[in-house]
Amino acid sequence: MNTAETAALLAAQDNILIITHRRPDGDTTGCAAGLCAALRRLGKQAWVLPNPDITELFAPYLEPYLAPAEVRPAFVVTVDVAARSLFTPQGELWLARGIDLAIDHHPSYEGFGRESCVDPGRAACGELIYDIARQWGLVTPETALPLYVAVSTDTGCFQYGNTTPATHRTAAALMETGIDYTALNKKHFRTKSFKRLALEGRLTADMEFYDGGTVAIAAVPLSMAAELGASAQDMEDIAAFPGQIEGVETAITIKEREGGGCKLSVRTTGGLNASRVCALLGGGGHAAAAGCSTSGTLSEARVAVLEAIRTVQRDG
Repeated sequence: MNTAETAALLAAQDNILIITHRRPDGDTTGCAAGLCAALRRLGKQAWVLPNPDITELFAPYLEPYLAPAEVRPAFVVTVDVAARSLFTPQGELWLARGIDLAIDHHPSYEGFGRESCVDPGRAACGELIYDIARQWGLVTPETALPLYVAVSTDTGCFQYGNTTPATHRTAAALMETGIDYTALNKKHFRTKSFKRLALEGRLTADMEFYDGGTVAIAAVPLSMAAELGASAQDMEDIAAFPGQIEGVETAITIKEREGGGCKLSVRTTGGLNASRVCALLGGGGHAAAAGCSTSGTLSEARVAVLEAIRTVQRDG
């Protein structure tokens, strides 16, 4: 469905539950908060499913909208959730029940929603939520603030290659509602904890380079985070760090996971399709930013992702 059709569908519903993905970022969080705010202004009963993975950085945006344990929704919506593997344990219960509507911008979206509003041409899912909310004439500052977080964080403060003229127009419209975007930009893009700086120093010292320095791999063992006392918030968007190094076109971050296995993030600027690389390892995402999970050690994950890169390069 397009955004007008999606807005009409949502306007006909009530008692709505909104679901975010595992390890929620600014896009899924901002979309959930913004959509919930707009639905409530529309007179709907709407809630956001609590997400145990959320960090202190993003948790405040969802606090006014968290669903109580006894909630029994009549209509379930996902925002920025591309794959079944991205549902939290609580979310998986609703996936089993059936997702009524999925709103997403990933080309790797798995089609699990009974209805879907998906546009891979959008830089952020927040752009879609904005277009839906404005159909109702309800883009108030309460709605606009988390949507600005969604759009700005998924574009690296409008620096990533996914940013389009439409992205800037959406951001401008959100800014015009009177939100304090200066404070948001400072909070999300110009503030780092000392532990984060120490983490970046360690990653720089241990980083490995391939293909003449165009491929960088940063490994984050559990022991490193423990040694530095780094929290999940200190690790937020660490995947963007290796790509800031001059000459790097493919930046890979491999995080060791508690309980075994690794989480990989692949970001590219040189033409390599990150989604195709991660798809070979059971993941997906966008052409310039994708992710996946693997079993085994950090070393095994490094070998696997390099082999996947070579396969995509060979197949063209």
